[in-house]
Amino acid sequence: MKILIACIGNIFLGDDGFGVEVARRLAFRTLPPEVIVKDFGIRGFDLAYALMGPHDLTILVDACARGFLPGTVFLMEPDPIESQPGPASLDLHGMNPTNVLRMVKSLGGTPGRILIVGCEPAELGSEHDGQLGLSEPVEAAVDEGISVIESLVSRILDGEPIEMSVLQGEG
Repeated sequence: MKILIACIGNIFLGDDGFGVEVARRLAFRTLPPEVIVKDFGIRGFDLAYALMGPHDLTILVDACARGFLPGTVFLMEPDPIESQPGPASLDLHGMNPTNVLRMVKSLGGTPGRILIVGCEPAELGSEHDGQLGLSEPVEAAVDEGISVIESLVSRILDGEPIEMSVLQGEG
C-alpha cells in the first residue's frame, strides 16, 4: 500500500497554514517507507497530478471551516470524485480540495481513497492584508493533527477500519 500525506495551505493567510506546519513537523518524524509526505502549499495543479499517481490512499491535511470551535481536529472523507459537480476552474495557485478533485476528473484521472485531516481555523488573513502565523488554538492543534495522521497510517497499514469523527474536543 502506498500512502500520500498531502499537506496544503497558505502560510500568508493565518490558520490556512495549518497543513504546511504539519508537513514541516512531519519532516522530522520517522514514517513507514510506504508513506510519502509532501507540502503542496497552494499548488492545486501539482496536487491534482499527484492524486492521479499510484497512491492507494491520500490523506489531505488542511484548515477547513466546518463550524467547530477553532483548533478542533477532525477526520472526514470527501464525496467521491464522480459526484463532484461542475468543471474545475484553472487556478494554478488556488487550493480548494473540491476543485482539485474536479481537476483530477477533468484530466481523466481517478484518485485512490482520500481522507481529510482538517483543523477548524480561528483566523484567516485576507488576500490583501495577509496574516503570518497560526492562531493559538490552531498552533496547539498541530501536534494533535500529527498524532491523528500517525494513528491513521498505523491503523490503515494494519488493515483496521477507519471511522470519520471529530478527533479533538469541541471546547
